[in-house]
Amino acid sequence: KEAMDMDIQPKPSQPHWYERYVQPCVAELLGSGLFIFIGCLSVVEDAEGTGRLQPALAHGLALGLTIAILGDI
Repeated sequence: KEAMDMDIQPKPSQPHWYERYVQPCVAELLGSGLFIFIGCLSVVEDAEGTGRLQPALAHGLALGLTIAILGDI
């Protein structure tokens, strides 16, 4: 009788093929594109006196933004 009282949990279903293959590839493409685009734009106009700080901050902020938006994928 005790065995019949146990809750039987169904097996978790497999994610859809889109969520498994396409979505991570699109997220990687968008993340890399944003990272490279922001990084290149930070170097185009080199303000006097910023040196290496401006591109480093731009890359860091772009990476943080990409992780915050696309991290759960």
